[in-house]
Amino acid sequence: MFKKYLRLYLINLAAVASTAYVIEGVSYQGGFRSLAWITLIFLLVETFLKPLAKLLLLPINLLTLGVFRWVINVLVLYLVTRITPELIIKSFYFDGFNSQGFSIPAINISLFWVFVLASFSISLVAAIFIWLIKK
Repeated sequence: MFKKYLRLYLINLAAVASTAYVIEGVSYQGGFRSLAWITLIFLLVETFLKPLAKLLLLPINLLTLGVFRWVINVLVLYLVTRITPELIIKSFYFDGFNSQGFSIPAINISLFWVFVLASFSISLVAAIFIWLIKK
């Protein structure tokens, strides 16, 4: 059981670090020590409060065919930012992207969408690492 939580901790550590590296509006202060603390709080909230939130919001999740699950992930991330002031999530301006005919226009990303992007990124990276470890 300890190995399971240690593995989840290391996976979440990599997920939070990579999200802070990739998404401009997500950062942390204090170096590796604060990143380790943020990840511990994230794992505790995900372990104890997320199942309770899933149970309480089950009817809404069923009505939306599972789409509301992302809102629960965003709420978990918001709670972690409220508990640990070292994790900073803020809105930012995306300059846009243009390459070989593919164009993404410049846009101001609001705080809500930064939370959604960060939550999606953390979930995606964690899922990829879990998949790689199981193989």
